[in-house]
Amino acid sequence: MAKTKKTVFVDGQHGTTGLKIHERLKGRKDIELIEIPEEKRKDPETKKKLINEADIVFLCLPDDAARESVSLIKNNSVCVIDGSTAHRITEGWVYGLPELKREQRKLIKTSKRIAVPGCHATGFISMLYPLVAKGIVAPDYPVTCHAVAGYSGGGKAMIADYTKENAPDYIKTPRPYSLALNHKHIPEMTKYADLSRPPIFAPTVVNVYNGEIISIPLVASCLKEQLSAADIRETLAEYYAGEQFIKVMPYPADDYLKNGFLTFTDCNDTNNLEIFVFGTKERILISARYDNLGKGASGAAVQNMNIVLGLPESTGLEGVTG
Repeated sequence: MAKTKKTVFVDGQHGTTGLKIHERLKGRKDIELIEIPEEKRKDPETKKKLINEADIVFLCLPDDAARESVSLIKNNSVCVIDGSTAHRITEGWVYGLPELKREQRKLIKTSKRIAVPGCHATGFISMLYPLVAKGIVAPDYPVTCHAVAGYSGGGKAMIADYTKENAPDYIKTPRPYSLALNHKHIPEMTKYADLSRPPIFAPTVVNVYNGEIISIPLVASCLKEQLSAADIRETLAEYYAGEQFIKVMPYPADDYLKNGFLTFTDCNDTNNLEIFVFGTKERILISARYDNLGKGASGAAVQNMNIVLGLPESTGLEGVTG
């Protein structure tokens, strides 16, 4: 007897992203969520069986564990949506940013191997790729980027550091990291923004659970096409016209600031990504605000699943679209 619902297995459902995906799926009537029994969680044969029986498998695992889970798949009909860094630039895997370019949704829908973008990469590529694709920013432009993100992006270990009793005072202050300029998202940022050299990427983690603002400064006189901040905003607005989850905010954005500040958590618990353009004719700053656990992780993963299943992209995300 044919299955009436697609079956979904979350491998790593007890991690930060896995829990969020599980939360977004558990009330849905259009899919069947299959779970590994608690006593079998560490049994590789049980996991192998469930992975090969599912229609959709979400991987919410460290990179090596994600690769191992993929190696267990013998059923060619299984569609994998991987939330780790393991396969984001791997040949044969489709990058799961539906808004990236016109053909991206078709690639996602027809693929059995989809890599969910990294949280930082999501905002970075969304802001920069359209400008490179339209010949405004040269592929060899010396791109610099700064991100401020909540500590949940660091996974269980970092969450424990921030939430444990008697956490040291220094953990309450903003902390720049990846100071060797080798953050694990840089390869996908370089590839999918169509850059010929890696950006200088400087992330900072702050004492807030979730949320992110990522920013790219541009010098107008160094662009291939010397546009003002207002022009850049119009270019991005045209590129994302009609998109549900990526919105380009008005220029100037004064009405969306609070006492002159771009606040940090306004997109939390949504799948929204808001792009702001600040500056003048000479100096430009592009900023994206979103939930690092939403559009930056679990929300994006569910959005990709909906595309694969031919469902409206907001299915299961209606309560998290702002």
